[in-house]
Amino acid sequence: MEESRLPPGQYVPRGRPVIHYGRVPRFKPETWDFKVFGATASGEEHCFTWSEFESLPRVTRVADFHCVTKFSLMANEWRGVAPATLMAAAPPDPGVSHVMIWAEYGYSANLRMSDFAAPETLFAMELDEKPLSAERGHPVRIVVPHLYAWKSVKWVRAIEYLLEDRRGFWEERGYHNVADPWREQRYSYQEEPGEGPP
Repeated sequence: MEESRLPPGQYVPRGRPVIHYGRVPRFKPETWDFKVFGATASGEEHCFTWSEFESLPRVTRVADFHCVTKFSLMANEWRGVAPATLMAAAPPDPGVSHVMIWAEYGYSANLRMSDFAAPETLFAMELDEKPLSAERGHPVRIVVPHLYAWKSVKWVRAIEYLLEDRRGFWEERGYHNVADPWREQRYSYQEEPGEGPP
């Protein structure tokens, strides 16, 4: 039953709303790249061209999607690259506790390593057996289905490994640092000690 999977305060809308901040970027495969930097195990930055990223092994995940504006989209079939695949190709330093996901136009969201590496998280390239549309994040978005959807950044271009937590775009503007929809962690004033950066 869908209702039993809905976090508190959420509803299932008609259709599939699309929300984003700023304009939709234009994808240019010849210049697109994906970087992994920060506290890497080697100390070096790793970079994937579009053809290299596109050729990485893919997995499929079926998951619900919970927007902080209170709608939930149920049973989405995402296909893309698991974070474990990227961490194998570009390993983090053992001390990494968080990651910052960077997107076009400097947009960002921070994640605890446990959320980033969770089995259901992935860098999606397809939704319901079709390539992502531009407004849904083509060519790559991260999907973190157990957190509010602002953490599922569209148009991802980089991962930054962090040795300590740092707030991302919406977190700096008053949104909760963790974003668990089951606990209705919407705003930073709700944060308990230890849930945000010092």
